[in-house]
Amino acid sequence: MTVGEVDNLANGFDPMALLTDWDVGMTETLSDGRTLRTFQVDAEDKEIEIAPGVFFPAWTFNGRVPGPALRAKEGDRIRIVFSNSGSHPHSMHFHGIHSARMDGVNGTLGMIGPGEEFTYEFDAKPFGCHLYHCHALPLKRHMAKGMYGAFVVDPDPEKHPDQTDVARSRLLGTAENRDWQEMVMVMNAFDTNFDDENEFYAANTIAFAYMKTPIRIEKSRPVRVYLINTVEFDPINSFHLHGNFFDYYNQGTTLTPTLRTVDIITQCQAERGILEFSFADHEPGLYMFHAHQAEFTELGWMANFDVVEA
Repeated sequence: MTVGEVDNLANGFDPMALLTDWDVGMTETLSDGRTLRTFQVDAEDKEIEIAPGVFFPAWTFNGRVPGPALRAKEGDRIRIVFSNSGSHPHSMHFHGIHSARMDGVNGTLGMIGPGEEFTYEFDAKPFGCHLYHCHALPLKRHMAKGMYGAFVVDPDPEKHPDQTDVARSRLLGTAENRDWQEMVMVMNAFDTNFDDENEFYAANTIAFAYMKTPIRIEKSRPVRVYLINTVEFDPINSFHLHGNFFDYYNQGTTLTPTLRTVDIITQCQAERGILEFSFADHEPGLYMFHAHQAEFTELGWMANFDVVEA
C-alpha cells in the first residue's frame, strides 16, 4: 500500500464519511402534494490529495470528488441550482428521464460558463442507482478531472404494491431501510500526468483508503452497496467480494435481482447497480473486496470489510 496518510481535513472530505453522506436537499410540499427537493451544487477548481503526498488538480462538484450523493424518492420534483465557480464551462447531465432542455449537453441551455448559474428541474424517475456528471467537451477530460457523483432515486412503495416490503427497504428513513447497512461507492481513477492513462485507482477517490481503515459491518444486518463506475481511460472496471456472494440489480431499476449469487461484477464507464449481501453466517474478520484487474488493485482499488458481532 501507500505509505503515510492523506489529509482529509485539507481535502474537505473523508472517504469514510462519503460512504453514507446522502444529500436529500431542502424539501417543501407542492400544491399537488408532491415533494420538491432543491439541491445546491457548485463547480469549483480544487487541488485534492488522492494518495499520501500525491496532489491532483481536480474539477469538483461542491469541492469534493465524487460530488454529493443526491438522493430522492420516485416521483419527487427535483430542482438543482447549479453555479459555476470554476475556470471552464461545465454542466450537469443526469442519467434519468427528463426533457432535452434539462439534459446538460452542448447546444442546450444546460452548458454553464464561469460565473454563471442555471437551474435544472425534472421529476425523479425511474427509481434506481443513477449518476450525474459534467457533459462539457472534451468529455473525457471533464469526467477524468472528477466531475461526477451518485444520483439515487428510491422506489415509492405505493407504486409497487406487489413488492411493497422490498421497496420500503430501499426508501431512506423507513424502519425497513434502517435494518440495512447502506453505502455508496463510486469507483474512480486519476491520470496524474495527463497521458490518458491512470496512475491511481480507488473507490471514493483515496487510494487504499478502506484497506487502511476497513469498513465496519455488523454481521447480523444485511449490506446494500450502490456501486458506480466512473473510471475513464480503461474500458472496464470490476468489483469482487472475498468469501461471500451477492445479488446484483443492474442499474438498480428492478426490485428483483438481475443476477443472483455472484462474487464479481463488471461495469463499463457510467454503468452502475446495487449489490446486496449478508455476513450473517460468517465468522467475524476482515473480508477483502477489490477490482479484479490486478493493475487496479495494486494502484489503490483494494479494500476490506471489518465484519464484527453486533
